[in-house]
Amino acid sequence: MASQVVDTPAPLRIAVLAHLHHPIRPPYAGGMEAHTAHLVKDLADRGHHITLFAKEGSNPFGPCSTGTVENVLDESYTVQGYPDEDLRNKQHRVLDSSMKEAVRRIKAGNFDVVINNSLSPVPHVHLQDTPTLHILHTPPLPRITAELSARKCTSEMHRFATVSLSNSHTWRQWLPELRVVPNGIDFQRWASDPGTRINAGTAAWTGRITPEKGLHVAIDAARAAGMRLRIAGPLQDKEYFNSLIAPTLDQDIEYLGHLKQEELKELISSCEVFISSPLWAEPFGLTTLEAIASSTPVAALPSGAMGEIIGSSGGALASELTATALTEAISKAAKMDRQAVRERAMLFSRDRMLDAYESLVAEIVPGVRSGRQKR
Repeated sequence: MASQVVDTPAPLRIAVLAHLHHPIRPPYAGGMEAHTAHLVKDLADRGHHITLFAKEGSNPFGPCSTGTVENVLDESYTVQGYPDEDLRNKQHRVLDSSMKEAVRRIKAGNFDVVINNSLSPVPHVHLQDTPTLHILHTPPLPRITAELSARKCTSEMHRFATVSLSNSHTWRQWLPELRVVPNGIDFQRWASDPGTRINAGTAAWTGRITPEKGLHVAIDAARAAGMRLRIAGPLQDKEYFNSLIAPTLDQDIEYLGHLKQEELKELISSCEVFISSPLWAEPFGLTTLEAIASSTPVAALPSGAMGEIIGSSGGALASELTATALTEAISKAAKMDRQAVRERAMLFSRDRMLDAYESLVAEIVPGVRSGRQKR
């Protein structure tokens, strides 16, 4: 009998553009950094050859993954939210120059495809003739929409995806063919240990400490609900923290600092409730997904994609953007079945996300097949 020929998927040479505000390394500065790190590691684990173009100090590849990092901006350069237009434009010039250098290296590097995970307009302008998948993690950014408007239509070699249905609505006037690919996580990494002790009367809040994340609202709601609150995350707006958060800290409201992932997992899975309090149109909310994957029900303000993530079984959605409504949601969430909460998270698998990205790449790279290694 003739031997059977096995069709082995061909790996791709993929360039990934990170945004340049922070290095891509743990503990992550936010959801975009975490998404980029997991994306490049998982694509490498699927057999693709990955080169990440990022800020100096990035280190996303684990010991069992292979990949390359190319530095395009010094780690010492600090990105700030300047109110002054001249300073803001000067910062844009620095970031754009670094991103143009990344694009130059990509064009010289003979890559099969680019995944643009940045916040820059540069790839939209200078990669028109290069197969590129753009992943949109934010509401529309004026510098990007200006370029999309100037071109009237997008390149046939480009595809666009965003992370939630709610975020897609805000982009569709520029990108009517925009696809929705929800973020996914590694469930094993966030699974609760069987012997985890639940701290009754304690809630967790994690994320970037900035005004739009609504930590002050979460604190008011936790107090009103009679809950202790444990807070973790990078302190990215010191003025906000010093004026509105620090004065409220005591034995019941405690800031634990910027924790590593294992420490976050332990914190979240041991709390009775997780609080998500975005005051802006949150495009996704990776911390919310991590909470329900940890079997911890979520009480959330009704902003952006919160309802898409928690549904009816992953937690309770407040009726409005107030501490009073969030207090009611906390009380409801605390009574929810933790196994059902965990099952809700299963809708957001990382494999499903990666399969969707590979399918979009296959539309713009002729003859490509998935590089996923068979298990």
